[in-house]
Amino acid sequence: MTSSRHPGSDVPHAVIIGAGIGGLATAARLAGAGLRVTILERHSHPGGKMRTLPTPAGPVDTGPTVLTLRPVFEDLFAALGTRLADHVTLHRQHLLVRHFWPDSSTLDLFDDPQRNIDAVTAFAGARAGRQMRQFSDRARALFEGFDAPVMQSPEPTLAALTSHVLRHPRLIRQMAPNKTLAQLLESSFDDPRLIQLFGRYATYVGGSPYHVPALLALIWQAEVSGVWVVEGGMHRLAQALADAITARGGKLLFDTHVDRIFTEKGRAIGVTLQGGTYLPADAVVFNGDPRALATGALGPGLDRVAPQSAEIPGSLSAEVWAFAATPTGPELAHHNVFFRADPKPEFDALMQGRHIPDPTLYVCAMDRGLPVAPPALERFEVIANAPPLHVPAGPEEFTACQTRTFQTLARFGVALDPLPGPGALTTPSGFDQLFPESKGSLYGQSPHGTMATFQRPTARTPVKGLYLAGGGVHPGAGVPMAALSGRHAAEAILADPISTSPSRPTATHGGISTG
Repeated sequence: MTSSRHPGSDVPHAVIIGAGIGGLATAARLAGAGLRVTILERHSHPGGKMRTLPTPAGPVDTGPTVLTLRPVFEDLFAALGTRLADHVTLHRQHLLVRHFWPDSSTLDLFDDPQRNIDAVTAFAGARAGRQMRQFSDRARALFEGFDAPVMQSPEPTLAALTSHVLRHPRLIRQMAPNKTLAQLLESSFDDPRLIQLFGRYATYVGGSPYHVPALLALIWQAEVSGVWVVEGGMHRLAQALADAITARGGKLLFDTHVDRIFTEKGRAIGVTLQGGTYLPADAVVFNGDPRALATGALGPGLDRVAPQSAEIPGSLSAEVWAFAATPTGPELAHHNVFFRADPKPEFDALMQGRHIPDPTLYVCAMDRGLPVAPPALERFEVIANAPPLHVPAGPEEFTACQTRTFQTLARFGVALDPLPGPGALTTPSGFDQLFPESKGSLYGQSPHGTMATFQRPTARTPVKGLYLAGGGVHPGAGVPMAALSGRHAAEAILADPISTSPSRPTATHGGISTG
């Protein structure tokens, strides 16, 4: 086994496993604070799930499609002494989402609350418009009430949250304690289509509206407060952040597999790479599914880091298509949702590990919502919710997924030519291969239940010198939340005492490659 030591060893060295947005956000803040930073990424690109597939029309996103909570990223680039706007071109989307139903009804929602009230009134009547106003007020109150004590807090506790709510008693009624999101929506709207529409926001964190807490109604406020398209695709944001980190002296090593995290006397001291190279570290950040630590995939002595992640069921997964085609049919926006008639059978099936033949589909028309007209051959990302991996997928997986996806779109009059082939599809089994120990779950552990927020791992772990970041860590799934997890990790590292790591470990141990 060889050892690799960096010059200037008097400056603390942080090794970050994984160049997902959580790992990049951690690295950015540490590099900005003057630490030496090395990021180890098993894939050939930064971004983690913010990845792309090639097509004749250019790269197509296969993960997140838009930027929300823009101030989180303004602050992140500021930590590197630069500006977000100097690195990526952003286009605000005034039309947020175009929704379609099998009864031929459609509804556009916007970044303007009054326009939404007017749109819902025209869609479902004056009473529905009033209900829309009340629901939007509730979502805003919840977001403003829980942003600081939950999302911005590095380690939220039930006691602290209870104290906060008691100091702001109006939040008790707004958060609808002990209600699911579906129950809250059923008491908020008469029109089942609106209940279905806002219930879909549970899938943003990998859950079902029939099982996530009503508090997640605040997601609507995060979206209505602003959505931006990154010109060229969301992967450009990850690359821009990676470039800004290297400009501050950080190192990114791609196609690099981490075999083990070493600990000594209860403290993380470094990592070994596949092939035997050892990298000492004063702090180690794991930006992957915490389950990999709990299962021992990265070596012994780490199973106490996030033991709950090996016991709590995983979040939902997805079937994701990324391809180029020429569309015909109804006019598409950048974001489009094609709903099935009744959402409950689909979520019941997902909870049972099954698919249904006519799922609700999300369609991102990547070349729409930009200042120029879309080309003849457009880029598309199509997503259907899917259960996490239970058994290995068989060869019929592609055919079954293609049939239910594109026959569903055809019933809405949408045709995409040519239809994509197997290389355009990523399934739960594919995500499991891309992100080891995830079992295909895209958002870490399940968000179901009133205590889900407090059961997520946090940045600081029981192993000194080892920290966590990413969508599987508090504050949870989504690009802004993963970025906030990186802030929490960096702040913990900067606050904790540093113990200089030895140049090499006292023992070796094999593991699986991850990153």
